[in-house]
Amino acid sequence: MTTATATATASTTTDEQALAALQREHGPALLSFLSGLTYGDQQRAEDLLQETLVRAWQHPEAFDGPYESMRPWLFTVGRRLAIDARRSRMARPTEIGDGVLATTADPADITESAVAALDVRAAVESLSPEHRAVLVQIYFHGLSVNEAAETLGIPPGTVKSRSYYALRALARCLPGYARPGASAPAGR
Repeated sequence: MTTATATATASTTTDEQALAALQREHGPALLSFLSGLTYGDQQRAEDLLQETLVRAWQHPEAFDGPYESMRPWLFTVGRRLAIDARRSRMARPTEIGDGVLATTADPADITESAVAALDVRAAVESLSPEHRAVLVQIYFHGLSVNEAAETLGIPPGTVKSRSYYALRALARCLPGYARPGASAPAGR
């Protein structure tokens, strides 16, 4: 960095002593404010505090403003940075850690699907013949409730009821296959 560049940079940034005094005077209150905006995430709040102080360093003209205290300016900059950070995170897909990847089955691995098929087959076989017949018609043959009712010779309401209780029984037999976020149904 040349001497001319260093002089230009020094004149366009805030004095270090002024910035240190600013941080001592307003830092704790600003950190508390930012912690509330980040729902208690201390690391994000500290990052936002640091970025707010960088903005104060980059804009020495803010020190010459018409107000007595820099606190309103700092809080406004911090709030805007928090909003921008949140919008940025919302625009990106959620990051997943290595732990999730390690427990996720490889789609190319046919043994996983073969084991799952055997587990489902055994669970379906454990159902009563009436429940199994309804599931076979609806899920394996792809019939509607009315078509399954006609094929089985029972009312559509009975088909709905049997399929509901059959699926609940399967969920109890196959606890490891529950959808994420779905709770296990209560037994009947």
